[in-house]
Amino acid sequence: MLGSLYLPGNTWLHRTPAGLKLAMLALTSSALMWVHSPLFLLVACALVCFLVRGAGASLRQVWQQLRPLFLLLLVLGGLPVWSQGLLQAVEMILRLLTLVLAALVVTMTTPLTQMMQVVAWLLSPFQRLGWVSADRIALGVGLTLRLIPELGVQWQDIREAQLARGLTPSPLTMGVPMLLRTLRRADEIAEAIDARG
Repeated sequence: MLGSLYLPGNTWLHRTPAGLKLAMLALTSSALMWVHSPLFLLVACALVCFLVRGAGASLRQVWQQLRPLFLLLLVLGGLPVWSQGLLQAVEMILRLLTLVLAALVVTMTTPLTQMMQVVAWLLSPFQRLGWVSADRIALGVGLTLRLIPELGVQWQDIREAQLARGLTPSPLTMGVPMLLRTLRRADEIAEAIDARG
């Protein structure tokens, strides 16, 4: 799954229109912000886990996507422990985990082109007014969603290369090659876009 979040399949989630999935994700995200019951959030998280499984993802594939966020979840969850208490920390972790998993379900079951079409459709009234270029913004969203997993692949490649050379990976030793690779990739994408007009 590294390199692309989309999992080809024929489940009911794959067949659901992209616009409906994105609308449900937006509504769910908004609704969960107003929920303060850890029990309700736990039930919501369990339901989303069933959706992830229903999308055809294995536990290993899901862990590959959640592993980079695991430390962030612990840090964000640990902060309220000191200021507000354990219950609020559990509430925040459950809310964030549910939102991340819900977004993962959408990206795993929706091709990037369909997401871009939805974005372009949503922005079409503003394009008719001359305020925005819907196609350009849709392309920007598509490139962003495509490059996020690619950055994870690059980070893993650099880490494995340094371990193979007997080096101990650190943020400093990995940061410079990561920056150079990202800039090189951005140049390649810019050249490809220019070549296609």
